[in-house]
Amino acid sequence: MRGIRWKTLACCVLLLSFGQVFAKELTEDNPPFGERIAKSPFVELYVLDELKQLRVDMAAQKNELLQQVVDREIKSIDRGVEYATDTISYFFYLIAGASSILVLVGWSSIRDIKERVHSNADQQVAGLIETYEDRLRNIENQLSQKTELYEENRAEIALTQEIHSLWLRAGQDLGAHNKIATYDQILKLQPEDTEALTYKADAALEMDEPQWAVNLCNQALAIDPENGHAFYQLACAYTALNQFDEAMGYLTEALARSETYRDDLLSDPALVPLKRYEPFNQLLDQVRET
Repeated sequence: MRGIRWKTLACCVLLLSFGQVFAKELTEDNPPFGERIAKSPFVELYVLDELKQLRVDMAAQKNELLQQVVDREIKSIDRGVEYATDTISYFFYLIAGASSILVLVGWSSIRDIKERVHSNADQQVAGLIETYEDRLRNIENQLSQKTELYEENRAEIALTQEIHSLWLRAGQDLGAHNKIATYDQILKLQPEDTEALTYKADAALEMDEPQWAVNLCNQALAIDPENGHAFYQLACAYTALNQFDEAMGYLTEALARSETYRDDLLSDPALVPLKRYEPFNQLLDQVRET
C-alpha cells in the first residue's frame, strides 16, 4: 500500500513538473513539448522502470495468491482427515458395543464382526485417501499450468523489451550499415517482422543497392501481401533501376492501400527520377488537386 502511495506521489510530482514546463513552452519559441518529451531518455527510463516494477508486483501477488490457495486446500484436507478419524473411532465404539451384545445373544462371533469392521474401515479410508489424492493432483496441475503461463509471459515481455530497444537504436543510428545490422538483430528475434524487412530495404536503397531492396520487399509481401510500405519501397527501388513502368505499378498499389504516401510523392528524393515520366506527373497533378 505504501508503494502505491509513493508511486502516486511520484506521478503527481512528475505531472506538475510537466505542467510547469508546458506553460513555459507556451511563451518561448522552442520545438513542440511533446516531441522533446517523446525523445527524452528520462521518460523512457521511467516507463521501463514502472513496467518492471509492475511485473514484479504482479508476480509477487500471484505467488501470494497461489500460496493462499495451497494453504486453504491443506487446511481443508486436515479437517477432512480429522473428521474421518473421529467418525471411524465412533464407528468402532458402536460396533464394539453391538458385537458385545451379539456375542451375548449368540448371533455372531466377535471375530466376524471385527473382520467386517476392518474391511469397511479400510474401504472408507481408501476412498477418502483417493479423493484427496485427486484433489492434490488437480492443485499440482493448476500450479504447473500457471507457472508455465508465467514463464511464457516473462519470456514474451523480455523479447518485446529487447525488440523495442533495437528499434530505438535503429532510429538513432545515422549510418545505413548500422541500421541494417540492427534490423538483422530484430529479424533474428522475429523472422517474420515485415516492418523490419521494409525498413531494411529502405536502408539498402540508401546504400545504392536497389536490387537488394527489391528482394527484401518481396520477402515482406510473401508474409503480408497487403503491406503498403513494401509496395512503396518497391516503387523507390524500381525507380533507382530506371524501370519506371514497374515503379508506377507498385506506387499505385501503395496509394491504394494508404493515403499517407501522397505527401511522400512530392518530397521523397528517391522518386525524383520519375518526374521525367509523364504518368508520374499526371499522378502528381491528381494528388495536388485532391
